[in-house]
Amino acid sequence: MSLFEQKIEGVPQFVSYFNAVRAAVLHFGGEATPRQVYDYVAQHGGLTDADMVQSNKNGRPTFENRVAWARFYLTKANWMYAPKRGVWALTEVGKQGDLTQEQAVALFRSVQTKFKGHEEEKNAPENHVQPEGIQYWFVGAAWDDGDQLPRFLEQGIWQNGYEEKFTDQVRDIQQGDRIAIKSAYVRKRDLPFDSRGRSVSVMRIKAIGTVTRNHGDGRTVDVEWDPAFEPKEWYFYTYRSTLTRARVEDEELARRLVAFAFESEGQDYAYFMAQPYWSERFQEAVEPAGVTAIEDDLEEEELTEVVTYGIADVVADGCFLPEEELGHIVKRWKEKKNLILQGPPGTGKTWLAKRLAKVLIGQKTPTDDQLRVVQFHPSLSYEDFVRGYRPSADGRLALVDGVFLQVVEAARAQPDADHVLVIEEINRGNPAQVLGEMLTLLESSKRSRADAMELAYRKFVGEKIYVPENLHVIGTMNVADRSLALVDLALRRRFAFVSLEPCFNEAWGRWCEGKGIASDGVARMKVAMDALNAEIAVDRGLGPQFQIGHSYLTPTETVREEKTWFSEIVQTEIGPLLHEYWFDTPERARQTIQKLLARA
Repeated sequence: MSLFEQKIEGVPQFVSYFNAVRAAVLHFGGEATPRQVYDYVAQHGGLTDADMVQSNKNGRPTFENRVAWARFYLTKANWMYAPKRGVWALTEVGKQGDLTQEQAVALFRSVQTKFKGHEEEKNAPENHVQPEGIQYWFVGAAWDDGDQLPRFLEQGIWQNGYEEKFTDQVRDIQQGDRIAIKSAYVRKRDLPFDSRGRSVSVMRIKAIGTVTRNHGDGRTVDVEWDPAFEPKEWYFYTYRSTLTRARVEDEELARRLVAFAFESEGQDYAYFMAQPYWSERFQEAVEPAGVTAIEDDLEEEELTEVVTYGIADVVADGCFLPEEELGHIVKRWKEKKNLILQGPPGTGKTWLAKRLAKVLIGQKTPTDDQLRVVQFHPSLSYEDFVRGYRPSADGRLALVDGVFLQVVEAARAQPDADHVLVIEEINRGNPAQVLGEMLTLLESSKRSRADAMELAYRKFVGEKIYVPENLHVIGTMNVADRSLALVDLALRRRFAFVSLEPCFNEAWGRWCEGKGIASDGVARMKVAMDALNAEIAVDRGLGPQFQIGHSYLTPTETVREEKTWFSEIVQTEIGPLLHEYWFDTPERARQTIQKLLARA
């Protein structure tokens, strides 16, 4: 029986062609033109002249259409790919072993398409067939020694110019993935739309291709570059990092970029200008008439000098925790996405939260979009923080996004840049009430479009929101607050918790000495504070969570009269706190203050 007459029960007839198509491409060394595949399958499948002249209702030869459908499904299942136009190729998976009938049926059923059941009446797609789960990468080509684009195109490769950065991501690039070389910059003039005088991010797509091999060294992949591609510019939603994967599975903006870069579709500028992040900026007043701001069209590396910020910088700024411990905190935060620093008063929770945010972002001076700071308080509501109705200029109520959704939109608009929201005193409000649905969406396991949810207030039917992976939340919590137990239940599953303690240690001592306090004075302060905190810790009405942190006695400027400086802090800051602790025994508070002053 010829291949033309073979039929596997329960599936379309072209499923019988899967192994024949695979064998044909394998015969030609793993790559072949469609004509080569057609001829080989016909010759080895026992097709007759009568078989070859049959056609479907659209006039396409039935045999060729079945072969093309087989290629379509094999490609979707990642057994085949197209390294360039007019070439069919086998992936490493496709080169290994024959397909049994049972495996062919399973492969067919595993591929999700809109065609199932109608393939025989339709012509198989010839172009833009991509494996399911294919990844799209946008990469840079400029190193310290110049633009590498000509070399990459000539040698049929792309290389990571860093020895330690991006190596894991490069190893994730798979055969059949699509790759585009880009450069990012900003422009204010010569735009194809009216930016109302505002600078707009631009990404120039310089070359596109298909990955044919990953060397596995974290640096090099082989690429079949498209020789017919003409460079073009994309606006608004840009990638500045040297290596970024477009998250088409989650983000509509990324899908539009991919269609523009790889599928020759245009960019709908109006769509992007209507998105919340850009709409807010373009609605602001334009610059005064007669003022012309000229900016050269420079690439990002030349446009701004980014001052990096790392864990060593946090220590240099006055953190008294070891670098190793700080590194562990940042690592845990990246994994969990959400972190709370908890501790007694004066342990530097807010100070450390802001600096850890800079570490995660990687910049000493992040933009306002990348780092937002808010404070929770008892009267804060969901309508304030997430979304609610507020009076507008025309006297009507308008649905307005709060800080949280503004941060979400900023993170979506800048997908390759980390964004941080710092929430001070997170236990002063009611997080379950303030966050609403966001308490669920914040979970690290729910940072995708598949987990998107409708909000209590929606702007249109079917609107769903999710929190992107590049948004990180860090909160501070005073463990001396009696409302802790209530908040803890709501947040425990969504946040990682790190406890901070008073650090009257050697690092603190060196800092104080660097600010003009004599070593013997530092030693006396340490003895005094250790004794005070030991007394607080064993007090049944207080406990360790009420100990007094080092921030009270960490000078920011040079200390001229250390005794006066210490006395003033005790009298105006520590003393009132002790009176609050022992409000029912004021004499004890007074005596403790006197002992503290005497010891120091």
